[in-house]
Amino acid sequence: MEFVDPEDEPHPFRDPPLPDDRIWRHPSEMGPKRTPVRRQLWVVGITAAVAASLLSTGLAVVLGTVFDEGSTGSGGNRATLVSLPARSTAGANGDVVQIAEHVRPAIAQLRVAGAPGTTAGSGSGVVFRSDGEVLTNAHVVDGASSVTVVLSSGRELPGQVVGSDPDSDTAVVKIDGGPFPFAELGTAADLKVGQQAIAMGSPLGLSGGPSVTVGVVSALHRSVATRNSTRVLMDMVQTDAPIAPGSSGGALVDSGGRVIGITTAVAVSDTGTDGFGFATPIDVARSSAEQLVATGRVANAWLGVEGSDLDAPSALDLSVAGGARVDRVVVDSPAEHAGVAARDVIVGVDGRAVMSVGMLVVAVRGHRPGDVVTLDVMRDHEHRAMKATVVERPPDS
Repeated sequence: MEFVDPEDEPHPFRDPPLPDDRIWRHPSEMGPKRTPVRRQLWVVGITAAVAASLLSTGLAVVLGTVFDEGSTGSGGNRATLVSLPARSTAGANGDVVQIAEHVRPAIAQLRVAGAPGTTAGSGSGVVFRSDGEVLTNAHVVDGASSVTVVLSSGRELPGQVVGSDPDSDTAVVKIDGGPFPFAELGTAADLKVGQQAIAMGSPLGLSGGPSVTVGVVSALHRSVATRNSTRVLMDMVQTDAPIAPGSSGGALVDSGGRVIGITTAVAVSDTGTDGFGFATPIDVARSSAEQLVATGRVANAWLGVEGSDLDAPSALDLSVAGGARVDRVVVDSPAEHAGVAARDVIVGVDGRAVMSVGMLVVAVRGHRPGDVVTLDVMRDHEHRAMKATVVERPPDS
């Protein structure tokens, strides 16, 4: 777009056209003579038409399609490239600036080298402890022979993979030399669809520090099948805050600057990216990370049921919002010992509603083996409370 200095513009009153060719007059030319009413109406009509034309043109610029510089409009004229105002978000831009300044120092880039002959890659991470514990995705460090952690300041440090949990796509990398700036971990338990979400990561392995994108929480409790694995990620947070390749393992932050999720995946269809991505709820990621730091592995709690999401007509019949229908109970499992049977519907765990199988899995996974959980089970249109002592998930389940 070419910008013209106002001083170089021709003045509208320089070298005016001859009087007979004008529909306007300079005030200095106007005398006491009154213009006939008929002429006044004619001038008003012309002026209104011009104003309407200008107004409609202005609306087209604001509301119409923004063309690429190489695009052409009707008649073969090149369309003007227009910068439209950014979409407003739940928080003011100044709030986003403050949040970015607060959280960005805790966002790191991870440069990952694989086995000899494999291609190196990059991802992101969130420093969540001052001693240098970095939370990231399991798929970012999968098969890594070495990891280099690049802090937002540009400082590069060798990282050691403490452990990973593919079920939640969570991993922890340790760096030495702290104390380091770290991010505050919040909770995803009270998220609302439509609230502001800010994604921070290091896309495409670019240097110069983390990137910041702004959007909203688009949906909750999504189950996402990964493209290169048979694994399904449960209870994911969906957001339209842009998440580019290389941002995996970064932070999804709320309007208070607290981490509510670890960005994990981008939705992709046959035509390309679909404009939204997913994050592992921070409650799940934190639980896995704490176990990895303590023991180097994650012992996932297991109930021992297989099921499906309750359909809408059945939910209406039971007067519930949703639930996990039990299709099969594993023999000698915690669920069987608690009295759960096929065709039961689990609608709550420890007083929190369960709307789907994914929510049930995540609710149970939030416990440690040996914990006692209270199940709200619907059977024959009646609520029944059942207590189950969860165990570590068997390897073949």
